[in-house]
Amino acid sequence: MKNLIGIPVLALAFMLQTAVISRISLLSGAADLVLLILVAWALQEQVQSSWQWAALAGLMATFISGLPPFTLLVAYLLAVGLARYVLRQIWQTPILALFSVTFFSTLILHLVTYLALLLRGTSTTFGDILALITLPSIFLNLLLALPVHSLIRDLALWVYPVEDMI
Repeated sequence: MKNLIGIPVLALAFMLQTAVISRISLLSGAADLVLLILVAWALQEQVQSSWQWAALAGLMATFISGLPPFTLLVAYLLAVGLARYVLRQIWQTPILALFSVTFFSTLILHLVTYLALLLRGTSTTFGDILALITLPSIFLNLLLALPVHSLIRDLALWVYPVEDMI
């Protein structure tokens, strides 16, 4: 039953992403609210459904996005895998983990997207993608990471109360 909370949360995140967040751009980069939510959810110690959320978000994104099928599914699963790995290794500094996972998962997302578009035959240079899209997106994601993390932490404490953990 606790896994079902992901459906409305991710649906709302995709609506906000497509209607509001994508309009806030820096150069050609934009923040990825769904990625930030997945990273923040996966970095919560008590959460057990981060992989399900990543799969659900990837499947939802497959229907919404114009990217090749399952590109975002792979990127979201890699981002959650990185977050869960960092959670096991660097559990003493959650803010450092949040910012480092946000940074590297944004890089992973853009690299997977670039490779998928390259295989499709799109001709773009890696330097332009890095300078005009990836770096501004990293900056915007890092700006939004802390507010999203605090909201998702409250949601995780609501879904997985401390009494259940004892």
